[in-house]
Amino acid sequence: MAVAWPFTARAQQPAMPVIAFLRSSTLADATNLMAAFRQGLQETGYVEGQNVATEYRFAENDRDKLTALVKDSIHRLVAVIVGNLAVALAAKVASTTVPIVFATGSDPVKDGLVTNLNRPGGNVTGVNFFAAAVGAKRLEQMRQLVPPATTIGVLETPN
Repeated sequence: MAVAWPFTARAQQPAMPVIAFLRSSTLADATNLMAAFRQGLQETGYVEGQNVATEYRFAENDRDKLTALVKDSIHRLVAVIVGNLAVALAAKVASTTVPIVFATGSDPVKDGLVTNLNRPGGNVTGVNFFAAAVGAKRLEQMRQLVPPATTIGVLETPN
């Protein structure tokens, strides 16, 4: 019995939690984000391969592939899904129980991710960079700096 105890104790230990780091874009578009994510994990005491596993997956700007990645992650019972706006929207539709963490520059309330910024509720939470709200202020400042400007262009992602 004493010989079998270590094997029984090991069998009862929970598996390492898995983080699904999903992006609607390509790997090339997210290399700097992955490095920052890894650093953030380490700063909070999580070390990949030691006490947490992270799966990095990319939809290559394909909505069908994104939906499949989200469904697969949920099916495999990941601990949390981390992603951009498109990932969070797809994951919210697919699950009400798996925790979803997003980072977005748009308004998560208007996008339908959360009902309130202070108390997001449900299984979705995240970080908002308020890029859309800041855009109007930037335009106002541009018009003050260059009053005669009649045309102002904005470059944005193709999606």
